[in-house]
Amino acid sequence: MQPIDVSERVWERMLAVRQGRACACCGHWSPREAEAIALYGPLARRDLGPVTVAQIGQSLDGRIATVTGDARDVSGPDGLAHLHRMRALVDGVVIGVRTALHDIPRLTVRLCPGPNPARIVVDPRGRLPDDAPLLQADGARRIVIQSVDRARAPGIEVIRLPAEDGLIDPAAVLEALHDAGLSTLMIEGGGITISRFLEAGLLTRLQVAIAPLLIGGGQQGLTMPSPTEKLADAIRPDTRVFSLGSDVVFDCGLNADAQAAIEAVHDRPRRSAAP
Repeated sequence: MQPIDVSERVWERMLAVRQGRACACCGHWSPREAEAIALYGPLARRDLGPVTVAQIGQSLDGRIATVTGDARDVSGPDGLAHLHRMRALVDGVVIGVRTALHDIPRLTVRLCPGPNPARIVVDPRGRLPDDAPLLQADGARRIVIQSVDRARAPGIEVIRLPAEDGLIDPAAVLEALHDAGLSTLMIEGGGITISRFLEAGLLTRLQVAIAPLLIGGGQQGLTMPSPTEKLADAIRPDTRVFSLGSDVVFDCGLNADAQAAIEAVHDRPRRSAAP
C-alpha cells in the first residue's frame, strides 16, 4: 500500500468521467495515480446504475467524536480532502438532522475543484431551521425530507415521507431521491444514519477513513440498530485499502454492483514506469 497521487490530470479525468466525457480505464499513469483512479473511478461512473456510498471518518479506536462531542478534527488533512472529492463526484449528500444541528456542516466542495452536490437532510420532525448553513442558496439543490407539514423557505425542496417511531425508512428515502433525479448518493453522517442504511442493505459501498489518533472515549463510528450476536453472521465486505497520506481508507464493496464497478475500472488504468 502506497499513498495515492490525486494529480491535477487524475482529478480532471475523474470529473470528466463523472460528466460522461471520458472513461476511467484508459491512459498511462504512475503507480500512485493508478491507485487514485482505482479509488475514485467506481464512484465517478454514471453508466452502472444508482450507487449509494457511505463515508465515515474515525480514530484508530473507532471514535468519531470526543466525550464532549468535538468531532471537527477527527480526520487529518488528507482525509478531509478525500471527503470533499467524494462530495464532488456524487449527485447528492445525505445527513441526519442530529448531525446537521450539532456539526453545522456546509456540505460544499472547497478542498478540490468540482461541483457542489445537492444537500439533503433527513429531518422527520422539521427541526432544522431554514437559516442553517447547508440550506443557504448557492446554486446547489437543497432538499429536506420530513414527515411534518412544515413550509420551507423558497428554493428549498421538501419531500414528505411517513415516519414510524420518529424515523423515516431509509429505503423510502432512496426511492424518493432517485425519483428526484439523484442516482449517485453519499450518506455522510452521522454514524446512526449510516448504520441504518447499512443494516437495511442499501449501501453499494462503505468507506471508513481512519486517522492515526486515539480518543479513548466518545461516540462510536458505527452502531447497528440490530447488531449481530455471532461473528459468523457478521458482514464481511470485499475490501480494498488505500493510503491517503494522513489517513487510511478502507473501501468496502457491499454488493455485486460494487464489484462490477471495480472490475470496470480494473481493466485497470495502465501504469507507466514513472515512480
